[in-house]
Amino acid sequence: MKNIAISIKDLSVSYERKRVLTNIFLNVQSGHIHGIIGPNGAGKSTLFKAILGLIDINTGLILVNGKPIEEMRKQVVYVPQKDEVDWQFPATVQDIVLQGRYPHKKIYQRLSKYDYDVADEAMSDLGIGHLKERQIGALSGGQQQRVFLARALCQQAEIFLLDEPLVGVDATTEEKIIQILQDLANDGKTLMVIHHDLSTVEAYFDHVIMLNQRLIAHGQTNLTFTRANIEHTYKAQLPILHKTGLME
Repeated sequence: MKNIAISIKDLSVSYERKRVLTNIFLNVQSGHIHGIIGPNGAGKSTLFKAILGLIDINTGLILVNGKPIEEMRKQVVYVPQKDEVDWQFPATVQDIVLQGRYPHKKIYQRLSKYDYDVADEAMSDLGIGHLKERQIGALSGGQQQRVFLARALCQQAEIFLLDEPLVGVDATTEEKIIQILQDLANDGKTLMVIHHDLSTVEAYFDHVIMLNQRLIAHGQTNLTFTRANIEHTYKAQLPILHKTGLME
């Protein structure tokens, strides 16, 4: 059995007295790509923020490789949704990718040649090396996603939390990102990916976490991503799923 990278016990989270997550018990194994699916408002992004210690929780215990997140931040990288990023910030692609090295540096410690080499390799892997001097605001949606994934690679972390990294990208970029994620999992990394396209779940993820404020189901995709669990997860959105052909 693979090691448990993230252990969540009895997690509950509320925003302004409204419960968003309730009694979540979840063990996330290393060496897998875990797709997180559920309707809007299901608490998917909230789950990430709870793991990262970015929000207060009502109850629960979250351990990363057996330790509190405060002791493991260098080993966890978070790629937020694109709309959470200020794309007008005056920074180049290289500036953003190099941010992945900061968790490894002491205050006022300068970036080394090794740091720049790691960043160059990450940009090369994502096919954006030729854009390193480009301002981030001048990039296409697919290029922007590649930049933030390159920053994640540059951090050389063990655990990757990716919030809808495939939204707004072209088919070539999507294929490239999935291949990189699969390579990371094969290297023993842990990946949790919030995803909205049900038609690609079985192709992209070997494990799936089905969430709608409560944990509906989790496990190997071929055993867990069933019609019954989809119906239980999406409930009110079922007519939309039927209309789009995803429930045929």
